Amino acid sequence: MRSLVRTNRDIRVDFFRGFALYCIFVGHIPDHALWVLTLQVLGPSDSTESFIFLAGYAAAFAYGRAYERHGWAYAAAAVVLRVWSLYVMHIFMFVAFVAQVSWSAARFANPAYIDEINIGAFLDEPHIAVLDALSLRFQPAFMDILPLYIVILLIFALMLPLIRRPLVLLCVSGGLYLLIRVTRFNLTTAQGEWFFNPLAWQFLFVGGAAVAVMPDRVKAALQRAGPVLLPFAIMGVLAGLFISAVWRIPAVYGALPEPVAAMIYTTIDKSGLHPIRLLHFLSLAYLAARLVPPGARWLTSWAALPFTMPGQHGLVVFALGVFLSFLGRLVMQEWDATFATQLVIAIVGWAVCVAISAFQAWYDGKGRGGPGTREKATLPSPLAQPSSPDSGAS
Repeated sequence: MRSLVRTNRDIRVDFFRGFALYCIFVGHIPDHALWVLTLQVLGPSDSTESFIFLAGYAAAFAYGRAYERHGWAYAAAAVVLRVWSLYVMHIFMFVAFVAQVSWSAARFANPAYIDEINIGAFLDEPHIAVLDALSLRFQPAFMDILPLYIVILLIFALMLPLIRRPLVLLCVSGGLYLLIRVTRFNLTTAQGEWFFNPLAWQFLFVGGAAVAVMPDRVKAALQRAGPVLLPFAIMGVLAGLFISAVWRIPAVYGALPEPVAAMIYTTIDKSGLHPIRLLHFLSLAYLAARLVPPGARWLTSWAALPFTMPGQHGLVVFALGVFLSFLGRLVMQEWDATFATQLVIAIVGWAVCVAISAFQAWYDGKGRGGPGTREKATLPSPLAQPSSPDSGAS
């Protein structure tokens, strides 16, 4: 199965994206014991930040290369086509997920599922809710990441002409982020506002894209600044662990003065990508980049395969993970929630995701005329990631 892994790309992106998808899968199962082995335990940022940042990194190669070769109109069209495929997937997932939750609530006589997943309005007034769903204004729990990604990609399409000037790109995106943070503006849903504000989260996506196309001189300057940046990154990670302890360990919360503890607990919002979440993620990302060099051999080992393979086929794994997470929730709530059962849920559920990603890799390989591509890319830098617009941003 290792031959199905495409190695003509930065495998680190695939591995960490696959691990982020695993964290999302486990994190969507309430009270699952293995949440302590996910990114969530490390601090305020979690797998969502990793997923969006790495999506931007991959998108820079896919659509930046299209922009370089064919101009903005073609590259923007490629982004729109990708948005359309994501939209179709989201609507299909929405209908199937509502059906899964509704059947579960009826089968086990447990209407709490409907309330917790927030689909009551759809069942009460489907003729109205379906229009809201089609306009992305109706977002049940766990169904808000793809709408976020869709809007971010549309914003990125408008910013593509700046792809060759990453610092300017960052400034434009950062300016929008600061404006949204100050004004608290957000898109509306049928029941309030978007949980993930795409006008704020686009900054993290664009940040990933800017890192991907960063000029060699800037990369060299960052390497020279390593002795200065490394201590700050370590402090950022340690601060994140402290915040995580305040959030999750009552004794730590109680040891702090009440105003300080309450401020930490309530002000670091996820919706608008709070700056502390952003800094924590950047600290983790910097340390990961320092500890895992490009082309590290273990990234293509059997041990890394359960994350590398799903990371190369993120869309199908994410979609499948949503349904498997709810299925795992059903097993825990309706039958057995012992640690052994939770372990089986995590192993079997993720094994299904790995198997599906391997099947897609096999199918894609047949379409390309062979197994996973293993030759090194020789296209011009920095937009020389050999991937199509569709595959590069999945």
